[in-house]
Amino acid sequence: MVRAGLTTERLTRAGAELADEVGFDQVTVSALARRFDVKVASLYSHLKSSQDLRTRIALLALEELADLAAAALAGRAGKDALTAFADAYRDYAREHPGRYDAARYRLDPEAAAASAGGRHAQMMRAILRGYDLAEPDSTHAVRLLGSVFHGYVSLEAAGGFSHSAPDAQESWEWTLDRLDAMLRNWPMR
Repeated sequence: MVRAGLTTERLTRAGAELADEVGFDQVTVSALARRFDVKVASLYSHLKSSQDLRTRIALLALEELADLAAAALAGRAGKDALTAFADAYRDYAREHPGRYDAARYRLDPEAAAASAGGRHAQMMRAILRGYDLAEPDSTHAVRLLGSVFHGYVSLEAAGGFSHSAPDAQESWEWTLDRLDAMLRNWPMR
């Protein structure tokens, strides 16, 4: 019998909260069952497996992050758009570390195609149109920006910038300034 109040959506959201608390790699159907004080078997009417749960959390995180980035980008162009987009990612990673990790979970091709992942790439390409980059440079720039944003956020989350001056915020702003300058002066082929 299905326990009253448990739905796939509620379990996914609870799994996302759990990921933020204990880390995405610690999220399992068993851990979620303990959170609701139910038997693991009672969750299998809503979830197929721990992998299904992680996929659902990843899809939720991608959607949340895309919505935040889109709101941040609205009405912005150039460096303002680049900064707003980057700040949305950094803020999300700080506020939701487990979900941020989930947003990088490897999805199967069908789930990836149906996810908000494509929106992320579209927004980044929209930012780059302001810098007048053509292909394949635009693809290279998307990959470069994603690598810099993720690398910075990951190192910061691990405490990598907490041991010396200047503070991480100052370095973040410096990094975004340099990315903007590089994009404005991108060599033409």
